Amino acid sequence: MEKSTLQDFPLHAVDKIRYSDTDRQGHVNNAVFATFLETGRVNIIYNPDFPILAAGASFVIASLQLNFLREINWPGQVEIGTGIAKVGNSSIRLVQHIFQNDQCVATSESVIVQVDDETGSSLALTAGARETLEKWMVD
Repeated sequence: MEKSTLQDFPLHAVDKIRYSDTDRQGHVNNAVFATFLETGRVNIIYNPDFPILAAGASFVIASLQLNFLREINWPGQVEIGTGIAKVGNSSIRLVQHIFQNDQCVATSESVIVQVDDETGSSLALTAGARETLEKWMVD
């Protein structure tokens, strides 16, 4: 999936770049990119206005692919664009891009799975969750 601007995504999040996010070269450390992606995921999976999580369940990340395109520099902020690529039985495939100053700095695809809190087994998404997620589908 090729998305090039934040406006190409149905969901947006913003995260602040902290001085402590930088590495020895003065750029944001690569591990922090994953934290920015988490900000975008959490805005979907724990959004009280659009609940998708079943009672007694949690989401766990099963897969994360992250492509670094540019450096991120402090100070400032990043914007995270998120869309749903596929809704499975208990899983959701997300496509995300991170932007700084309107430039795409990273792309990502991840899979999260809904699991039963007691058993740890995958748990099917509800019909309501599917309906909500399908509103945020991207090509």
